[in-house]
Amino acid sequence: MDGDGYVLTVKDDVEVSYLQHLNLLSKEIVFVPPNFVAHLTAKSRFGRMGLSFLNAAKVHSGFVGRLALEVVNLNNDRKPVKIRASDPFMHFELVSRAGPPNPYHGRYMFQCMTDEEVERYLDILIKNFSDVYDKGQLMSLASGRVHSTEELLS
Repeated sequence: MDGDGYVLTVKDDVEVSYLQHLNLLSKEIVFVPPNFVAHLTAKSRFGRMGLSFLNAAKVHSGFVGRLALEVVNLNNDRKPVKIRASDPFMHFELVSRAGPPNPYHGRYMFQCMTDEEVERYLDILIKNFSDVYDKGQLMSLASGRVHSTEELLS
């Protein structure tokens, strides 16, 4: 926790060259409960280094998976930006949403999770949110999930 939200880190150490665009994967698996939506904001430390966050906005209600954080290095001195896996990288804030639950059911559900991680979350969703999630649909989403950052680009 950091203030009003959680802080995410990246899965691997990375160096972003000048003008390079990368999809960085969060180390953490996030679950946005169906009655919430999540907002992402960059840690200002990396913004001051010239790293621009291209998708730092919203995570759909009901989403489970690692986040793909899109960045580009716009450093004025054209220097690379180094990010260590342990560095606080992005704020993750949950905000209550109005209306009936409408959880995410897209191809990125369970993205970049191992089979064991998916099984753990399937159990949680089916046991605790059976009124919101259809087991058959969850199983289909799990089997068709994006497995790697390379697949995110396709």
